Amino acid sequence: MTQPLARDFYDHPVVDVARDLVGCVLDHAGVSGVIVETEAYHDSEPACHAYVGLTERTRPLFGPPGRAYVYRSYGIHALVNAVCEHEGVGAAVLIRALEPLAGVEQMRARRGLTRAEDLCSGPGKLTQALDVELQLNEADLLTSPLRILPRPADRPVPELVAGTRIGIRKAADLPWRFCARGNRNVSKPWPEGLAVAPLRGNAATRVS
Repeated sequence: MTQPLARDFYDHPVVDVARDLVGCVLDHAGVSGVIVETEAYHDSEPACHAYVGLTERTRPLFGPPGRAYVYRSYGIHALVNAVCEHEGVGAAVLIRALEPLAGVEQMRARRGLTRAEDLCSGPGKLTQALDVELQLNEADLLTSPLRILPRPADRPVPELVAGTRIGIRKAADLPWRFCARGNRNVSKPWPEGLAVAPLRGNAATRVS
């Protein structure tokens, strides 16, 4: 059984973690996809929920790294984030898109769609496909049914493209969106930013 990423993987600057998560695998109870798009959020900038400080809603963001922060967006979709950096810092990586990997028929049934590229090409789509809901808020990404696994050995390290984050008005100029170049599962609009290299190279192979 593949072991999840180690806790210290998340205990780094959130932008670094967002870059390094691309190519890893988000798995919920055996239904999984390769992460092809992420966005970083930090309490120093106003697009992050933690910018307002410690509240009951934002408490998970300030907790230990390697836990899930799941919230409802516009009262409709659950969105899943990986909490990063030292405890006491409000930071997380939003998982924006996946390339379906395992349990694809379950994804199709949950989404009511057939085409693989439509199943997880957005943060609300992927949580529906993987059946991630609010009860998984604060779930431990190392020990719960919701886990992030290292990049599969048979997949190359993805070439990354950086761009600005989607659907926000504040701090909209920060290039904190990271996508696997050329992957058709990335949510639209596809970024036209500069290519960047993963900061930690083989870090995504480290497990707990």
